[in-house]
Amino acid sequence: MDLGIKGRHALVCGGSKGLGKAAAMALAGEGVSLTLAARTAETLEATAREIAAAKGVEVSLVAADVTTPAGREAVLKACPAPDILITNPGVRQTPDNFRTLSREQWDGWMEAHFFSALELIRALVPGMCDRKFGRVVNISVSFIKFPQVNFGHSHAARLALAGAIASMVRELVAHNVVINSVLPGFFDTDALQTNLHGHAARGNTTYEAIVADRLKSTPAGRFADPSECGDLIAFLCSAQNGYMTGQNIVNDGGVYQGIL
Repeated sequence: MDLGIKGRHALVCGGSKGLGKAAAMALAGEGVSLTLAARTAETLEATAREIAAAKGVEVSLVAADVTTPAGREAVLKACPAPDILITNPGVRQTPDNFRTLSREQWDGWMEAHFFSALELIRALVPGMCDRKFGRVVNISVSFIKFPQVNFGHSHAARLALAGAIASMVRELVAHNVVINSVLPGFFDTDALQTNLHGHAARGNTTYEAIVADRLKSTPAGRFADPSECGDLIAFLCSAQNGYMTGQNIVNDGGVYQGIL
């Protein structure tokens, strides 16, 4: 299926590895040129070379932390008018006790998982509306559908973003600008492996035991390949997808049991 976005340009945050890299690779496969943003220049450069060699598209990069105002300013300066925006703060969820988190720590999670995306969206969608094409996809997490104990700080910030987007989309869709979010579950990324090693250490058990426990609760019986999320994101950025907007699309192998 030709997604109709060849020649478009995408800004992919957290694009050097994991699900951000998978999204970038899928978009590049559709002929989309890229600006990749992430914190570590060396990883970015390696990913840019890999994608350019594999897909034959132009790939630029900006080493910046989008969870900071300065980082967002640098990203917007490097890529002021993309057709496609993939937001992804590149900040792993870590558990904490809501009783002991300071206000400053709550604010930090809001900066990472709410303002990092919101400020980029606010800066870029006016131009998308003027050009009559815009696709925004936020990489969130499936657990915002059923928040987990000790993760209120990160889930609250992501839910705030979902609420803000739900309000925005009705003004934007008439201009062929849509915003959707993917809510991935267990994808086989470095971030997942690091998280599971952390769970094992805190629970005084083994990594293998934690993996077995997670797979037991996953009807698909496996962790997904990152490309399975990247390809979904590419479709959400397609020319054909100009009508579905404001949706939070769970991609978790059947873990979430709700209907809505």
